[in-house]
Amino acid sequence: MKRTLLSMIVATTLTTAAYAGDVDTDNKWEKGAKDAWIDGKAEATLLFNGNLNSFDINTDVKNGNVILTGKVENSVDKKLAEELVANIDGVVSVDNKLTIVADADFDSDLSEDMKEGYEEGTSELTDAKIATVIKTRLLLDSDISGFDIDVDVENGNVTLTGEVDSDAERDLAIEIAKNASDVKDVKNNLRVVTETVMN
Repeated sequence: MKRTLLSMIVATTLTTAAYAGDVDTDNKWEKGAKDAWIDGKAEATLLFNGNLNSFDINTDVKNGNVILTGKVENSVDKKLAEELVANIDGVVSVDNKLTIVADADFDSDLSEDMKEGYEEGTSELTDAKIATVIKTRLLLDSDISGFDIDVDVENGNVTLTGEVDSDAERDLAIEIAKNASDVKDVKNNLRVVTETVMN
């Protein structure tokens, strides 16, 4: 009962303030709540991504515009964080101010084998990031059943395997994969499965 009364007082105050002042002020509370939701969603998305150290990434949201600050290990992490946040409903833009902390500068004395090994490791890491970005986008897209699609990446080449409900859903999944950063090619192994309703 107290909560209902308090809610009515707050609503009345907000309504009165909206009419007394500028008409745009009635949206301030709503925008603030939406920004807080986006901020929480962004932090959760970054936290649940196993490839990012989200404790070093800060998110600030104003009117749907997200500012990312903090530190990441490489450019792939920086891109991944931006892609993940940009895909959240309500996000208008992402200002990526993340700083790359480079601790793997090559010395001219490094052997070719060491450089090759590093490049292979970087390639595997990039493939993992690509797979994570695509899978996340598929899971967040309400028009696709992302749980039924497997994403495999090797040297930037993506293979989509699984089942979709329509040709349009298959095409959308392929486009999502193609639009991810660092993707070279997309191989489609998706099958269209239409369920027949028995009467």
